[in-house]
Amino acid sequence: MNIYVGNLPYNTTDGDLRTAFGQYGEVASATIIMDKMTGRSKGFGFVEMPAKAEAEAAIQAMDGKEFNGRNLKVNEARPREDKPREPRRPRY
Repeated sequence: MNIYVGNLPYNTTDGDLRTAFGQYGEVASATIIMDKMTGRSKGFGFVEMPAKAEAEAAIQAMDGKEFNGRNLKVNEARPREDKPREPRRPRY
């Protein structure tokens, strides 16, 4: 199950996320989403856990929990929506 983790402190690393969710079961991956332009964290990430029961237990335990000074928003990740792209206009 893919889990969305929001409201993360900007200094959180992939390892921090893996450790926090590892308490509830096996973590296949933990990724903090980074801004392409600045290289800084965007304040959210995703954790993938293979066992659904463990993932649901992690969601229940971590949603609203204080993590390094911020209350996390944790839920099952929704599939990414493909946005229709507008054609680019020339800049001249």
